[in-house]
Amino acid sequence: MSRLLVVDDDIQMQTALETALRRKGFLVETAANALEAVRKLEDFEFSAVLTDLRMPGMDGIELLQHIRQTKPSLPVIMLSAYGTVPDAVEAMKSGAVNFLLKPFSHEALDEVLVGLNEKPRPVETSEIVTNDTEMQSLLKRAAFAARTKSTILLQAESGTGKELLARFIHKHSPQTSGPFVAVNCAALPENLLESELFGYEKGAFTGATTFKPGKFELAQNGTILLDEIGEMVPLLQAKLLRVLQEHELDRVGGKKPIPLSVRVIATTNKDLRKLIQRGQFREDLYFRLNVVPMRIPPLRERKSDIPLLVRNFINKYGAGFETTVDAETMEVLTRYSWPGNVRELENVVQRAFALRGRLKLSPLDLYEQGVEVSEKTALQAGSSVSDMERKLIMTTLEQTNGNRTHAAKLLGISIRTLRNKLRDYRVAEVTI
Repeated sequence: MSRLLVVDDDIQMQTALETALRRKGFLVETAANALEAVRKLEDFEFSAVLTDLRMPGMDGIELLQHIRQTKPSLPVIMLSAYGTVPDAVEAMKSGAVNFLLKPFSHEALDEVLVGLNEKPRPVETSEIVTNDTEMQSLLKRAAFAARTKSTILLQAESGTGKELLARFIHKHSPQTSGPFVAVNCAALPENLLESELFGYEKGAFTGATTFKPGKFELAQNGTILLDEIGEMVPLLQAKLLRVLQEHELDRVGGKKPIPLSVRVIATTNKDLRKLIQRGQFREDLYFRLNVVPMRIPPLRERKSDIPLLVRNFINKYGAGFETTVDAETMEVLTRYSWPGNVRELENVVQRAFALRGRLKLSPLDLYEQGVEVSEKTALQAGSSVSDMERKLIMTTLEQTNGNRTHAAKLLGISIRTLRNKLRDYRVAEVTI
């Protein structure tokens, strides 16, 4: 049986919750404050922690932050009798998987405990490649959150894999047998987005010669991904808010609402709070979407994944080649900041094979693909004269933004000599 830790300074609430959880088949440990909880976390293995938000001394948020540092994959459910929307948002940002307002019903408690008394399943994914500790913790939290019906907001830069994580959540949810429908809010014109999302009845407008279901209806009993939600116009934001509140929608031209059972995942590469300040995004919709917030770290924050990702993309695009990546090239790849994230890294590897079918990625390949390498030209023991010459040429080209004429002048050589040197580097890489 799963063991849960209940942390609450209200002894009556603590006892009532302990009794209810034991009746549901859980083993339960209790703590009257956060410090006692910290000690019990060292003594026992728990499947989840249910903790009060407001406690004397170390409060629930501080306990949550401690758990995120010491046991990053342990689910934490926050409880409060004084909860407000900002409290819930802060708890979710700190890594809580759910937030319950006291007093809560047995049904509400059951919903947040879904799957806790089951044998834990390993988090598996063939699409998301990572060895990074933060990413692995994120996947575990995503798999846990997937078991609930809570709306999820994925915030990350472009190219980090927001849709991959959304599909991962769908795969691990009770709706996995249902459809997964993705809608790019930035790609659809404003006048089409409403009918695409909510559908329309025959005759609803000029050209509506037949009935058409919207994306929400197509996602019934499954998951809908609202990609780049920050691009949605205010009028549709109001209609989406009603869908999230009432769990029903109105087709364009429809006469009665249609009940919905759909998990909503929204993604954004923008700071929605800044959009709220500018009056471009509804604050109430933000809080409805941000029930379970998740942040995907950019590639520059998980550089330990770069060698693993490079090998994955080489296997994908370089099948049939005995491809190698030397230490120098891997150092360049690791040093680069990757503003386009994983998508940019994939493009670099794919382009190397598409343009040349090269057996080896080199710093020269990367430079010619527009990757801003920054090689150090300082003297190093063991470096040959030709190696240092090559590094000097590549660094000069970088600093002149690829202007070979200017680079040749700075190097004190002719443009013809520079071209020959670059050609020799290419030949050397091919024959290695």
